[in-house]
Formats: sequence, C-alpha cells, structure tokens
Amino acid sequence: MKITRMALSAMIAGACFGGMSSGLQAQTQNPYKSVSYSDASAPSANCDATGCTSSGDSGCNGGCNGGAGSCDGLGCGAGLGLLGNCCLGEPWKLFSGDVNGWKVGGWSNVGYHTANTNFNFNNYDNRVQLQQQWFWAEKVADGSCGLGLGGRIDYLYGTDAPDTQAFGITNNHWDNGWDQSSTQPQPVGGAFNGYGHAIPQAYVETAYENLSVKFGKFFTIIGNEVVAATGNFFYSRQFTFYNAEPFTHTGFLSTYNLDDDTQLYNGWVSGWDSGFERNGSGYLGGFKRTLSDSSSILFATNLGRIGKELGEDGTLNSVIYTKGLSDNLTYISQTDVLYTTNGGGGPQRNTWGNINYLIYKVNDCVSLGQRFEWFNFGGAGFNNVRNDDLYNYTVGINYRASANLMLRPEMRYVWDHNSSGAPFGFLENGKSSQAIFGTDMIFTF
Repeated sequence: MKITRMALSAMIAGACFGGMSSGLQAQTQNPYKSVSYSDASAPSANCDATGCTSSGDSGCNGGCNGGAGSCDGLGCGAGLGLLGNCCLGEPWKLFSGDVNGWKVGGWSNVGYHTANTNFNFNNYDNRVQLQQQWFWAEKVADGSCGLGLGGRIDYLYGTDAPDTQAFGITNNHWDNGWDQSSTQPQPVGGAFNGYGHAIPQAYVETAYENLSVKFGKFFTIIGNEVVAATGNFFYSRQFTFYNAEPFTHTGFLSTYNLDDDTQLYNGWVSGWDSGFERNGSGYLGGFKRTLSDSSSILFATNLGRIGKELGEDGTLNSVIYTKGLSDNLTYISQTDVLYTTNGGGGPQRNTWGNINYLIYKVNDCVSLGQRFEWFNFGGAGFNNVRNDDLYNYTVGINYRASANLMLRPEMRYVWDHNSSGAPFGFLENGKSSQAIFGTDMIFTF
C-alpha cells in the first residue's frame, strides 16, 4: 500500500507534535537524578479507575477483589496498602491534557515538626503550615524532528518560599522581597509569619537531535536532594544541601545525549541563587552514566565566582552513586566537596559532606528509608569554625494513600559537636544533640 507525500508529511508532523507535548518530565522528578521518590504513577497492569480489575488482577499488587480487601474511593482497600493490598488508582490531574502544548500541574505540601534546626528548611516548629503550594507549566523541547522549542516556569507560595528566593544578592531583586513582611528573622519573631512567594525557575529551552539547552533561571544539577518536596524521600533536608550547595542558577545549561547510557552537561552560570542579575561567573557541568541495569553515577561540578557581594570564588564537586541491591532495595551515596576563598584569599567555606541512603520499596503504596549524613565544615563563612562535625540520622516512611496523596512521617536525630566540643549552633538553645519528629502530606495534581 502506497503512502502519499501529503499523508507522510502529516505523519511526521504528528510525531513531532506528539513528542513535544508528551515528553514531559514528571513534576516530581529531577531529570538529573537516578531515583524518583514521589511521582504519582498509575498501577502497572490492567487496573480500572479504582485500581483493580474485576478479577483482582495480580498486577495490581495482588489485592482488591482477589485479595484481603476491596478498593475504596481513595484507591486502597482494608489493608491500606500495608499488607500487600495496594491499589493506587488513576491520579487526578488539574488538566487532563495539554494546554496549547504545555503541561500544567502542581502540588500542595503541608508539614509539621517538633523542633527547629538552624540553617535549614523547616524553621517553624510546633505548627501545621503550608510549606509548598506549587504550580508549574512546562513544555519539553523535542529535537527528534528538527529544532524543538519549550520552556518552564514554577511558582511557589508557603513557608519554604523565603528559602528558595533569589537571596544570593541582598538587594531584593527578582523575588527576594516577596515576603509577607519586610523582615525575615530566624527563628520566628516580629511580624514575619514565615510565608512568602518565589519563582525558582523561569527558562526557555531549545533542542536539536541529541542536544538541548536551557536559557534562564533553573535548578542546579548538583546534589541528590532538591527544593521541591516531591523530589525527596524525606520530609527534612540534608545540612549539606542547605549550607554547601546552590539551589538555582541563572545562565545556560546544555544536555547532550552521547549514547543511551551517557549524558553530558555543560554551561555558564551567574553565581548561586540569584535572579536575572549577575552574581558571579562560573562553569557548571558534569556527566551522568548508566553503569549497569542496576547502577549509575552522576558527577557535577561548579567552578568560578559563586557570590559577588562576598567576592567568593571556589569549586564545588559532587558525586552521586546509585545501586539497586535487589528488586526492592536501593542504595544511594553522595559526596560533596566545597572550597571557596574570599577577596582576601582566606578560606570562606571549607566543607565536606557524605550522605548515604537505603530505600526499601515494600509495594507501590509503602517505602521505608534511612539516611545518614556526615557534614564537616569550617571557614570564615561559618564564624571561623575550623573543623565542626555534624551528624544527621533519619528514618522514615513514604505511604501513598492514593495516586495523588503521599504521607511522609520521619524521626531525625542530629548531633552537633566541633573539634573543641562546643556546638556551633545548628541546634537551638545551644544543644549538642536532639531528636526531632516530623511529618508532611503531599497532594499532587
């Protein structure tokens, strides 16, 4: 059967358009990392709207009509997904399809914790708070049929927003002044109640064949944990993440797919955590390599001037190794090394962080995790502390009540001692150790 030239052209155009509209990175997954913890995916087999077929298909994790319970409106039966009966159902979406070629979504993140730690997220203890009300719109550039165009913008409101603004330059440019008060004491005090607004990402993207390039303000490729609550296993964050890594960059970043197993990253960025105002000049790059069916490695580096106001120059290197120890058990190791100097040549920050994770997936509803962090820091940027060791051990559960709803209870233990035995101040009231309970809820749409 012959295909006319017009029909062939229509097929090619349809393939290009389809690729541009359906190639969305899940809103809960950082594209540079190897593991996605919280993406709201549908069941893996022929499940109906409640998550199961009438015959209790084993692909729906063996539960529902053929197992211990039946699916309710949330997608789970009497076992609540804890005893093998896990029926997530189809996720509800804010928009069922594209909006002029763009995907639109977001999430609501409400949290609570019993104690604060300084110099980190989760600064407002013993109160239920909206930490992230997040909206995003994205069109991934697809270069498989020639030049592709796309972009992304993210908007955030909540108690996490002030920690996500363009604070790298203290002149209230971009979103840095979008708080509900002109002052931002830490810990909480005065009229500031902790809430604010932020636009952490706003970029355009071009793609051609195996190469894509972002231009604008975007999240860093460094580190395993991210600003978005949906991109992390735990409710709390690493101290390394908050104190020795950038959150965002402004500039450009290219991604080149060398082959099916290797991605190369190269770009220029204007320092750390600023909007569209120059805060330095440096190189951002690295690579991601799939080593086997169960392991991968990501190396990322940032060199140059990372802060204009302090005249801070330096180098940050990060390595993340991911290994599947079994079908259900995943090990992740991250090591960061940061060394910077100030204008006078002295050390501004000298840090080393090593973080190890073990994540065990019980089923599609329940995962168990533990994280151990050793953060060693010093320099003028830390009140001239020479050699302080901070330890952070966290155990937690991810419980997915439905395809849209995730609960993350955790218990975290923090020890803060420097070489002389006096705490630097990561814990409140001069404590050297503390146990902290926290939990949050994430509803994606």
